[in-house]
Amino acid sequence: MVRKKKLTLSTTQIILLSFLVTILVGSALLALPISSATGDAVPYLDALFMATTSTCVTGLVTLPTVSTWSVFGQSVILLLIQIGGLGIITIMSGLMLLLNRKMGIGDRLLIQDAFNLNTMSGLAKFVKNVLFGTFFIEGIGAILYMLVFVPEFGVKGIWISVFNSVSAFCNAGIDIIAENSLCNYATNPLINIVTSVLIILGGLGYIVWWDVLRVVKSRSRKNRKIFRHLTLHSKIAMTVTAGLILVGAILIFVFEYANPLTIGEMSLFNKIQVSFFQSVTTRTAGFASVAQENLTNASAAVSLLLMLIGGSPVGTAGGMKTVTVAVLICSAFSTIRNKNSTTLFGRRVSEESVKKAVAVAVAFLAICATSTVLLMATSSASALDAVYETASATATVGLSRNLTPTLNSVGKIIIIITMYFGRVGPISLAVALGSKNESQNVISEPTEDISIG
Repeated sequence: MVRKKKLTLSTTQIILLSFLVTILVGSALLALPISSATGDAVPYLDALFMATTSTCVTGLVTLPTVSTWSVFGQSVILLLIQIGGLGIITIMSGLMLLLNRKMGIGDRLLIQDAFNLNTMSGLAKFVKNVLFGTFFIEGIGAILYMLVFVPEFGVKGIWISVFNSVSAFCNAGIDIIAENSLCNYATNPLINIVTSVLIILGGLGYIVWWDVLRVVKSRSRKNRKIFRHLTLHSKIAMTVTAGLILVGAILIFVFEYANPLTIGEMSLFNKIQVSFFQSVTTRTAGFASVAQENLTNASAAVSLLLMLIGGSPVGTAGGMKTVTVAVLICSAFSTIRNKNSTTLFGRRVSEESVKKAVAVAVAFLAICATSTVLLMATSSASALDAVYETASATATVGLSRNLTPTLNSVGKIIIIITMYFGRVGPISLAVALGSKNESQNVISEPTEDISIG
């Protein structure tokens, strides 16, 4: 009698399926009449689109969030955003710890893959810290938002504040304030600062948080420089993040300075804060304080570049990630200078890390390019609008040049698939769908030089 081979899934495949199941369950709930503000069921494709953009913390929407969904529907969306930001594996692991259940080796492998960690030691503490840190920061953000939204909206302002705080920290960019996102608060310093801080903290990644806290705690009594004692990962993430935000803000300020459709008629201070916010939100957050279709082509190009790079690893942001891009650029310069290794901040980057960076970038750009071609082939969108849309979907940003609401059914499906691929990660998708690793004992193929460049 032949035994049936037991179907086993890799940890990465489980992660991919967990996101897919979450999206399908969410879409089923959002397709119910109770989820609609009018009581009439929303078309399933739009419900699926909303569930995908929420779970993938993207922010592109085909229907206005504030006027389409009831409180129940908004609650489902908020839950999907939180699950998408933290990951279903983290949520389930947190529930296990809450119920005092011990984590087995399978659970630890899932967490390790979900956060792309290099070790399985201290994972239970890591999950606790992630959950506590997330809810603590989101709570502070909600309280600060209430200073503006409660006086304006009354009791409803509490719900708006909680929703916006979770959405900002998870880099989702979905709000229930108005149909034009945060454009009505473009010159409100408190909204700009709170939203920007939440976006940056979520985008930096949990590893950077704990590393900074570790160094601050250990150096507090010695009064020494903190930055030099951080890990290489934290140094790269923080430096690249700060550099991109600053350079992006300066370029957008210059390119939009005289544009009457955006900041041209604002005061100098408001021009600065709106430019800064645009630079921050393109790092996969998706909130808009100015209409993206009104940006100059130069500013749109800058925003595209910032979207593609995205945030940092092991956080709530998407994109190719700051560390990936930094490694690729430094590797290129090392090759140009005929150096045998890639170095950053006086440390050598492993060849394995360089290979992973190349794989992530290639897969990411391939997804973006493919979806751009397909979207242009199935719609009348201009090249700039299509690239902006697909880059936003792949990097899970959520900014659009007002193209999303006009998409036909095929276009919606293309963006849904693009958002999913962009969220689960190109490299994770490759591992999950690929075959088993080749044995290290296999005789390698002959080597031969080829011409490059």
